Amino acid sequence: MTRYSASYAQDRAEIDDLLSRYLFAMDYNDFDTYADTFTKDGTLEFARGAVTGRDNIRAAAKGFKEAVAGIYTDVDGNPAVLRHVLCHSTIRVEGDKAWHTGMWFEMANDGPREASGRFTPTLGTFGIYEDELERVDGEWKFSYRNIRNEFLTGRESGADNPVLAMEAKAEKR
Repeated sequence: MTRYSASYAQDRAEIDDLLSRYLFAMDYNDFDTYADTFTKDGTLEFARGAVTGRDNIRAAAKGFKEAVAGIYTDVDGNPAVLRHVLCHSTIRVEGDKAWHTGMWFEMANDGPREASGRFTPTLGTFGIYEDELERVDGEWKFSYRNIRNEFLTGRESGADNPVLAMEAKAEKR
C-alpha cells in the first residue's frame, strides 16, 4: 500500500507545476526556463544521448528543436507547431527527493489543410518520462530526466510496468 506524507499534496502540486513549466518552455523555445527546471548538475537523457549541467542542457534542447524544425513541417514547408501533453503521472516523494513516471505524447499541425485553411493536427511521438527530482532552496528541480520514446529502437520503456521500476529506484536510495 502506498503511503503519503502530510506534505504530499503540496509537494505533488509543486512537482506538477514544474512538469508543466518544463513542457511550456520546450514548446515555446524558452531554453533558459527549460534549463532552469534542472538542478545545476542535472542530467537530461534523450534520443540524442545524455547531457549534464544547465548550460549543456540548454544547448542540447536548442539544437534538438532546430533539428526537429527541419523534420516536422506543415504542408507549406514551414516548421510545424509542436505541443507536448503529459497524460498520467505517478509521483513518489521522500523528504527532499522525489521520483516521477509519466506518459507523454506530442501533437503537431503537420496534417493536411482543411477547407477553412487551418491545419489538421496529428498525433506524433509518445513515450514515458522517468524522473528523479530534488528540492533545492525550496524548489523542486529535475536532477535526472530520461525521456523514453516508444517509437525509437533502444529508447522504449520496455514491457514491464514503469511505475514498478520507479518504486524500485526509490527503495534503493
